[in-house]
Amino acid sequence: MRTSKIILTSILTIMLVSANAQEQLISQEKEAIIKVMKAYKSALENKTTEGTFELFSVDSEVYEQGGIEGTYANYIEHHLGPELSHFNRFEFSDYTIQVEVGLPYAFTTETYTYTIELQSEKGASPRIINRKGVATSILKKIDGKWKIIKTHSSSRNTK
Repeated sequence: MRTSKIILTSILTIMLVSANAQEQLISQEKEAIIKVMKAYKSALENKTTEGTFELFSVDSEVYEQGGIEGTYANYIEHHLGPELSHFNRFEFSDYTIQVEVGLPYAFTTETYTYTIELQSEKGASPRIINRKGVATSILKKIDGKWKIIKTHSSSRNTK
C-alpha cells in the first residue's frame, strides 16, 4: 500500500511539473507571437515595409477586403507598398489581440480602429479615413521563428 502511494504521488508530481512547464512554454510562445504582430503594426504606423518581409513566410497568403492579394511580397509590391507613399499618417487605436497556440501553429485575432490621413493636393485639406478593422492570422514556427503564413483583414466605417 505504501509503495502504491509513493508511485501515485510521484506520478502526480511529474504531471503537475509537466503541466506548469507546458503552460510556461505556451506563455513564452504567445509573447513571441504578439511581438511579431506588433512589429508589423508598428511598421505600418511608420509607413514602411522595412523589416516586415522577415515576419512572413515566403509562400504566405494575404487576403484583404474580400480580395486575394497573393504572397506578402506581391501584396507589398502591388498594393500596400504604393499606398503607404500617399499617407501622411497611419495610426492604430483601440488595439486588442487574442492568441491561441497549437504548436507548430498559432492563430491570432486583432481588432482595432485605424486612421489614415491621405496626402492632399496643394492648398487642399487632407482626407481623413477612420475605419474599424479586424484581422485574423495563422502563424507557423519555421526554423525557430514565428512567421505569418496567412492573414486576412477587413474593415468598415466607424459609427
